[in-house]
Amino acid sequence: MLIEPAAVDEAMEELSASCFYDKRHQMIFEAMSSLVLEHTPIDIITVSAKLKEKGTLEDVGGPVYLAGLSQKVGAAAHMEYYIKILKQKTIQRDLITASHEILKKSYDDSVKVDDLIDIAQTRVYNAIQNNVKKEVQDIGSIINTAMEDIQERQGQTGYNGVPSGFPSIDRVTQGWQKSDLIILAARPSVGKTAFSLNLARNAAVDHHMPVAFFSLEMSAIQLAKRLMTSESGLSADKIKGGAKLENYEWEQLEMKLRNLIKAPLYIDDTPGIPVMEFRTKAKTLVKNKGVRLIVVDYLQLMQGPAELRGMREQEVAAISRTLKATAKELDVPIIALSQLSRNAVQRGGGSGKPVLSDLRESGSIEQDADMVIFIHRPDAIGLSENPEDKEVTQIIIAKHRNGETGEIQMLFKSEQVRFVEMDEALAAQAMSIPSSMNNASQDAEGGYDPFSGYAPFQGGFDNKGF
Repeated sequence: MLIEPAAVDEAMEELSASCFYDKRHQMIFEAMSSLVLEHTPIDIITVSAKLKEKGTLEDVGGPVYLAGLSQKVGAAAHMEYYIKILKQKTIQRDLITASHEILKKSYDDSVKVDDLIDIAQTRVYNAIQNNVKKEVQDIGSIINTAMEDIQERQGQTGYNGVPSGFPSIDRVTQGWQKSDLIILAARPSVGKTAFSLNLARNAAVDHHMPVAFFSLEMSAIQLAKRLMTSESGLSADKIKGGAKLENYEWEQLEMKLRNLIKAPLYIDDTPGIPVMEFRTKAKTLVKNKGVRLIVVDYLQLMQGPAELRGMREQEVAAISRTLKATAKELDVPIIALSQLSRNAVQRGGGSGKPVLSDLRESGSIEQDADMVIFIHRPDAIGLSENPEDKEVTQIIIAKHRNGETGEIQMLFKSEQVRFVEMDEALAAQAMSIPSSMNNASQDAEGGYDPFSGYAPFQGGFDNKGF
C-alpha cells in the first residue's frame, strides 16, 4: 500500500485495522484509511504527515520505520495472497480470543448456563462472520442463474413458494418465497398464533413440507391442543378437558389426527430463546430435517445480543436484522409474529385499521421485512358491536416488496381455532341447506319450508350473496 497505489483499494475493501496483530501496523492502517476518506494519495510522506497529525508518528517508530516497511515488500502482484494470509490469521486470533473468554466464563459460577451458551455462540459466530465477505457477482452470471430458475419453473404447476393453504393469499404471494422475512402483526388476542398455526399446519399436513415452529409464548402441549382442535372439528372445551368426550368423538379424534401425527412439523418451545440460539437451531433443522418454512411466535419475546439488553429499540432492531439475515442465509421464508402498539385502536376515525408505523418497539421491523401482514378483527378489539361483524377478519398485506398489497376477507372460527376463506364459509353454509330441506319435507304437520332450520350467515353478507 505504501509503494503501489493500485493495492490500496483492494486492501481497503477486504481488510480492517483489526486484521493486523502489531499495534503499530494498526495505527498505520488507520492513518491510511483516513487518507482514503480524504481522497489523499497514499505514500510514505502523506502517511507520516497523517500519523504526526494524529500524534502517533513516534509510537509507530517514526519515518524511519515506515521507510523500512516499504523496503521489505514482495511483489505487488501477490497482494491477493497477502490479504488471504492476514484474514486467515485474523480468524485464528479471534477464535483464540473467543475461546479464552468462553473458558473464563465457563469457570465463573455466577454466569447462568443459558447466558454462557448465548455468549459462546455469539463470540464464535462473530469471529467467523466478521471476516467472511461474499464475492461481487457480474450481472451476466446472475441473469444466467435467473434464466435457469425461470426455465425450471416452467414445468411446475401451482405456486413456486411454500403454500399458505389459503388460495386468496397464495394468489398474491405465489406462496411464501425463499429468503423472505414475513412479519405477521396484530393486537393481542386477535389470532396471530392461531393464524400462524394454520399456515404451519397447511404446509406440513396438506403439502408435506417440513415446518419449524418456534413458540416463545405457548408450550408445545398447548400448541398441539390447538392443532388438535382445528384438525378434529371438536370444540376447544372438549380438547382442553372442560367437557367429556363421547366414544364416537374419541374415534373421530383418532381418525382426524392421523395425517397430523405424520406431518413434518417441528416445535421448539424454549421461552425467551436468544436470537443466536435460534439461528443455530434453525440451521440444524434446515440441514437435518429439510425445513422449508420457519415460524417465530413472537419477535418481541426473543432475546437480542447481551450488550444491547436494556436498550429495547436497538435490541429489537438487532433481532429483526438477524431474522432477515438468517432467512437469506438459509434460503427459507421466516414468518415472525409481532405485537402492534395501541395506536391503531386509539386513532380516531376510520375502522382502526393498523398501519406500518404501528409495529411495536422498532421501526427497523418495517424496514427489514419483505412482507408485512396485519390481522384486523374489529369486534376483537372493541371497534365494532355489530353482530354481523363477528368472526369477520381482514388480512391486510400492508407491505409486499416483490408484489401487490391489498386486503383479503376471511372468517375466524374461534370454536375451531382456525381461519377460513369467505368462499369456503359460503360453500359450507350452502351444503347445510339440502339437509334442512329434507328434514322439512318429512314434517307432515308444518308443511314444507325450504329454509327451515337454516341459520343466517354471519359473515357480513346478506342473502343476495347466495
